[in-house]
Amino acid sequence: MTEKIIIDTDPGIDDAMAIHLAFAHPGLEVVALTTIFGNVHTATATRNALVLAEMAQYPCAVAQGADKPLVLPLNPPADFVHGAEGFGDLPARTPTGKPDPRSAAAYICEMAAAHPGEITLCAVGPLTNLALALRHDPAVTKNLKRVVIMGGAVDAPGNVSPFAEANIINDPHAAEEVFAADWPITLVGLDVTMQVRCTPDDFASMPGSSPTIGGFLNDATQFYFDFHRRQHDLNCCFMHDPTAVIAVTDPDVLTCESVPLSVICEGEKIGQTVRIDDPARRPVDVALGVDIDRVRSIFIDTIKSADGRVAERTAK
Repeated sequence: MTEKIIIDTDPGIDDAMAIHLAFAHPGLEVVALTTIFGNVHTATATRNALVLAEMAQYPCAVAQGADKPLVLPLNPPADFVHGAEGFGDLPARTPTGKPDPRSAAAYICEMAAAHPGEITLCAVGPLTNLALALRHDPAVTKNLKRVVIMGGAVDAPGNVSPFAEANIINDPHAAEEVFAADWPITLVGLDVTMQVRCTPDDFASMPGSSPTIGGFLNDATQFYFDFHRRQHDLNCCFMHDPTAVIAVTDPDVLTCESVPLSVICEGEKIGQTVRIDDPARRPVDVALGVDIDRVRSIFIDTIKSADGRVAERTAK
């Protein structure tokens, strides 16, 4: 039985990894990609989401989301990590399809209401669309099955400041609204995602069995490896967003602590995700441990099967 998922995303190299993983995973039905700023501007994220869906010949909707944070000014895109167009040194592609006319927030609420208790929302970018969905229809907290978020750093240091992870600091006010809401959340943050790493050899092994999808990811990821060599002196890359998708399909790869969370929204610690003692706030399942080898093998094996999955879909 497959699980319905909406991925809220700012593609992005590791977003592309996560999306192609979800498209190829036999346990997932990707209902839609909803787009947000972060790694790229929102319009570019929408274009890239359409390109990824067309590359995989995957029949999912793409709905464009917010183009700026709720309160703060928009930060520049992280082009030094993901490249000017989002996929490293690869040139921009022009999709043939168009986005859904609804906003990401409206789309999330309407699909959740149409399939109550069936859809998992996996957010791998800033959380603005989720906060706007809460405002658009508060019943979304009851209609979604659960929310899985790649973001935050509870015990680990941040990756944008000593305190904050990129997705949270890009809209801390939205993240605070999301953590305050009454819905089941699993937070897959830097505490675990920086432990899961793939090497250039891992990606070089993909095009042999999956020349289209594996070849694209291998090419795009070279820029990402260069960033990790410069920034971290590591010949590998962190698997942030794919780990969040695998937390949907295989939640037992994580060890979690259930605790209420809040987000600091001003000062030098802005964007920090912190435990709080608030019985009125629903606890978040915070991932603090991860089965590294299993996550890596699920990702690599699934991407190696991606072209075969495309062939299966198009043969039907």
